[in-house]
Amino acid sequence: MKTLIVANWKMNPVNQKEAKNLFEAVKRGIKSVKNTMPAGRQVEVVICPPFVYLNLLKGLTLGAQNVFYKEKGAFTGEVSALQLHDSKVKYVIIGHSEARKYLNETDDVINKKIKECLHEKLKPILCIGETAEEKKIGKKAEVLEKQITEDLKGIVTKEIKNIVIAYEPVWAIGPGDNCSIDETMSSILFIRKVIFKLYNRAISDNIRVIYGGSVDGDNANSYIKNAGANGLLVGGASLHAEEFLKIIRSVK
Repeated sequence: MKTLIVANWKMNPVNQKEAKNLFEAVKRGIKSVKNTMPAGRQVEVVICPPFVYLNLLKGLTLGAQNVFYKEKGAFTGEVSALQLHDSKVKYVIIGHSEARKYLNETDDVINKKIKECLHEKLKPILCIGETAEEKKIGKKAEVLEKQITEDLKGIVTKEIKNIVIAYEPVWAIGPGDNCSIDETMSSILFIRKVIFKLYNRAISDNIRVIYGGSVDGDNANSYIKNAGANGLLVGGASLHAEEFLKIIRSVK
């Protein structure tokens, strides 16, 4: 499978000009990187800008940072999976810790969003991860299993292949305190163990599990090569074209 590198721009940049400049710089760089990529080591790059920029950016695979779980209707301020599909979006980030914290998203809501995305042929990137407090009191495994089980409730075997799971320990997002390679590897193995319990060995082995949390050009390759991640969800570093391209180059 292709290594998946996802750029989560969050609520950045602040205007169209900056967004276009960043996007075009990344696009030019990716073209150069792909020309030197060894056979069998191709990388799939997804850019997830704010909603307002989706229709401005052309030439790379696009993802959305969130979605609502209804097709249309009186839901002021929301964006539907149908609308995202019409905007040529392929992936959707769902259940990010910032949405869980600031928007009070529950596992039930996340589950509905995943189902709606699958219905519209969009690929959900399901974010899961423990907080620093949950880790401290030894509840990481319990938290991860609960999130996976409840978020994927009712998702059948033929649909799960279209879902990406992003392990993003909440305590590693933003402050530069990235998760160690060993801990990331054990977390990914645990995630696959839960998927095996819910589905089967083939799905457990083949579902894409990516890592996110203070990823940069210096540590990116280790998460792929040594921790067993199938890709990366990149936050702050994706706002700097050269750093993001360094990440892409490093995993080839």
